[in-house]
Amino acid sequence: MSPLHTLSARQIAQAVARRETTAEAVVRSHLERIAALDPELHAWQFLDSRQALEQARELDRRGPAGPLAGVPVGVKDLLDTADQPTSYGSPIYAHHRPQVDAACVAGCRDAGALILGKTVTTEFATFKPGPTRNPHSTPQAPHTPGGSSSGSAAAVAAHMVPLAFGTQTAASIVRPAAFCGIVGYKPTHNLLPLAGVKSLSPSLDTVGGFARSVDDVALFIGALARLDLTPVVPEKLRVGLCRTPHWELADADARRAWNDAAQAFKDAGAELVEVELPESWAGLAQAQMDIMNYEARSSFAAERREQAGGFSPAFAQVLAGGDAVDRERLFAAQALAVRLRAELETLFRLTDVLIAPSARGEAPAGLDSTGDPVFSRLWSLLGAPCVQVPVGQGSHGLPVGVTVIGPRWNDTQALGAALLLERSLG
Repeated sequence: MSPLHTLSARQIAQAVARRETTAEAVVRSHLERIAALDPELHAWQFLDSRQALEQARELDRRGPAGPLAGVPVGVKDLLDTADQPTSYGSPIYAHHRPQVDAACVAGCRDAGALILGKTVTTEFATFKPGPTRNPHSTPQAPHTPGGSSSGSAAAVAAHMVPLAFGTQTAASIVRPAAFCGIVGYKPTHNLLPLAGVKSLSPSLDTVGGFARSVDDVALFIGALARLDLTPVVPEKLRVGLCRTPHWELADADARRAWNDAAQAFKDAGAELVEVELPESWAGLAQAQMDIMNYEARSSFAAERREQAGGFSPAFAQVLAGGDAVDRERLFAAQALAVRLRAELETLFRLTDVLIAPSARGEAPAGLDSTGDPVFSRLWSLLGAPCVQVPVGQGSHGLPVGVTVIGPRWNDTQALGAALLLERSLG
């Protein structure tokens, strides 16, 4: 058998269920990997090796059960955990100990998974970066892993854990998955519960996950949703080529990845359909920002009143942005979202899925920024399921990818197309 930390989540669950290995051995392999790499990557906010091993031994004693039996999972430090601290990426909550798990964390345990630890997030899932470095860069020349799910994406990419939670309000699953060269899945909005997640913008926040394959991420989210999301390669597929209103911001690497993905779909027998979005779609990015900032102002009213001195300037600016959104501006943003969700449903009568850039290109150099979320803002506002698929490397040897977008509440359609792309790319 290959080293346990290199196995997929499905392979681990099957091996543990068949007693070909133990959950303890799986956890030890991943902890050794973390000990070797994390002193330089800084993907983990909290890790208790003794606790993780005790949980693994208990699972081995009682016998594995559940679709994720024995699979180690990283939890973004935005999600409450009853047995581990949860800081939400802020010094304000440095010593916070939740009383109960977030609903999706509890579901993860029910599915047999082992919560290995908490992964680094940006401050309240916004823009102030944490210390995590992109695993595809070096300590001497670091690049961002993206945000806000920075630690989760880096941990999965570095084989520290096969699965990890992410959340997305603008681009916090798709962008870090693209920068780290892994699969990121943002389900249809509200597929997974938000209970126990420190909310920034309730009408946008979405719980999803990271893995190194489409099959694994579908297994992960399907287990939590108690749905069969197993991706099936479609016999016939119409792929809409969507450049989005922001195509001019995509660099040569992003455009090459998009073209390579289109060609891979064509080579696999898919029908390619050119998609021209109306001019009104250009307003979605600003509408997403207006709604997010407005709701953030309400979500953090208590902290702002009592602990605003603990905010970074970047987060204070988010809340100030919410102050500037008046009734007319908010209602206009929400009306645009409602109208274009209907247009998106009409568009999916002509295509089965869309492909669009995941980011402007490779991960930017340095750790002062997590990158531009512009290419995912519109899909987050529309609530559509998105699957980020790695396509290759850019001009500096860093990963690039594309996003497969499906109709709302038809996540299996997006996952099936993403699986076809993954296989076509080899």
